[in-house]
Amino acid sequence: MKLRSSLTRAFAVLAATFLSVASAQEAAGDEAIKGNAEAARSKVSMCIGCHGIPGYKASFPEVYHVPKIAGQNAEYIVTALRDYAAGARTFPTMEAIAQTLSDQDMADLAAYYSNLR
Repeated sequence: MKLRSSLTRAFAVLAATFLSVASAQEAAGDEAIKGNAEAARSKVSMCIGCHGIPGYKASFPEVYHVPKIAGQNAEYIVTALRDYAAGARTFPTMEAIAQTLSDQDMADLAAYYSNLR
């Protein structure tokens, strides 16, 4: 009986420790990275070639109407870039570009483009 009680306490302590660590990690992960539109000025060159031309259609690897991202919601832009980087959204050019971006780069680009009209 004493062994069972000790094991129960040990399990409870381990569970509490695990939950507190998981909560701390989740809280840290929830802190959004703040985008810096000014910092993005040195990063937009890879975007302008397609997204900066009104009515542009990409012709490689397939004909694709390139969406206008100026004025788009910043959270949407970050989500789209993360999805391209992870392969959840597919377009080879965007996947390749997004995979080179850090989370800070994505936030900076989103801040820059969301402030354009």
